[in-house]
Amino acid sequence: MFGVSRSELGTSSTFNFTNMSTPNRADQIKSVIRVSSGNFLEMYDFTVFGYYAAQIGATFFAKNDASALLKAFMTFGAGFMMRPLGAIVLGAYLDRKGRRAGLLLTLALMSVGTLSIACMPGYRTIGLLAPIMIVIGRLTQGFSAGVELGGVSVYLSEIATAGHKGFYVSWQSASQQVAVIFASILGMILNARMSPAEMDRWGWRIPLFVGCLIIPMLFALRRTLPETDAFHAQEHHPSARELARILAANWRIVLRGLMLVTMTTVSFYLITAYTPAFGTKVLKLHPGDTLTVTLCVGISNLFWLPVMGALSDRIGRRPILIMCTALMLLSSYPLLHWLVTSASFPHLKAVELWFSFLYASYNGAMVVLLTEIMPTSARTSGFSLAYSLATVIGGFSPAVCTKLIEQSHNKAMPGFWLSCAALCGLLGTVSLRQKLE
Repeated sequence: MFGVSRSELGTSSTFNFTNMSTPNRADQIKSVIRVSSGNFLEMYDFTVFGYYAAQIGATFFAKNDASALLKAFMTFGAGFMMRPLGAIVLGAYLDRKGRRAGLLLTLALMSVGTLSIACMPGYRTIGLLAPIMIVIGRLTQGFSAGVELGGVSVYLSEIATAGHKGFYVSWQSASQQVAVIFASILGMILNARMSPAEMDRWGWRIPLFVGCLIIPMLFALRRTLPETDAFHAQEHHPSARELARILAANWRIVLRGLMLVTMTTVSFYLITAYTPAFGTKVLKLHPGDTLTVTLCVGISNLFWLPVMGALSDRIGRRPILIMCTALMLLSSYPLLHWLVTSASFPHLKAVELWFSFLYASYNGAMVVLLTEIMPTSARTSGFSLAYSLATVIGGFSPAVCTKLIEQSHNKAMPGFWLSCAALCGLLGTVSLRQKLE
């Protein structure tokens, strides 16, 4: 059931849409943009929360609480705990009702979470109700995000032309990088125009309100999505109970998928959401410098994801996955140790861009592989469950790294955490060897 032939993985590829021989090229490009647009909102909200974790912690938790930053990161991670539940419930909805209907639902839920966090009064105004409501908002976002990535990835894989699945599916992750870039630029503008005190009091809410303003446009884009031919071709759409039985019977492939995705989620949240806090609180660099580095990371990711997705169509997924996990395993801690002993803006940028290359190269090949190894009848549910379980690990990375540094007094400990994630990815790839050949 899970065998992946060379024809499915693709033996040739191009690096852009212009060489694709299809009579509906323009429609496919529009579909890629429309389906990927919702990813923008999801990642934008998660990125903004990570960027302004210090201000969010000070606003919604007791001012005299020295662990406010850690609590903010724990709240950031709490949203990921709802992702597996969202993957099961909403994944079943997408596999039964269709990709288009499910993607509209996830966007609606994500919008509710965004609005609730943007408009919520702080601890000084409503007391304990503030952190409680923020956690509820994050849980709503997490529930929605549980199937967003899976739904988008499956949709892109099902509209992809022969031999170009890696390139098509890579735009799921690439669209998230646009959110990282946009959030970084907006943060740099705000830091340049507002004082640190103003940013702490209310300026951090501006990026969230900007996210709210683009919600109507995203709904308009997604409403025009056509259903995929692959979904229409299915003679039977399983019920939630049938999907549960399929996933239970194939728990090994879900576990392997979890191991593959762990490398992606840990590395991504470390080089994006955690970088501003790590740069300012640990390395003592200027906030503008850390946001500039994050902007560079977003641009780097946006370039490498489709390039390496297309390359995986040509040479296969496995060589890229092994190369990236091995290099990450060997280099992450030494590079972080070098960085913390000689902290500077150029050094931070160099380290982050190296991690960006490894993350984006790995993810460009991994995401499409995950759609290929899942059973067709439960493709969205299986993908989303594996991905969501891994994001529970990756989403808590900022909190884990903060705690590791606090307990060990070793500022390079995020490198150890990244090495553990790389090992998971490497073991996951090796365990799938018989499935890829």
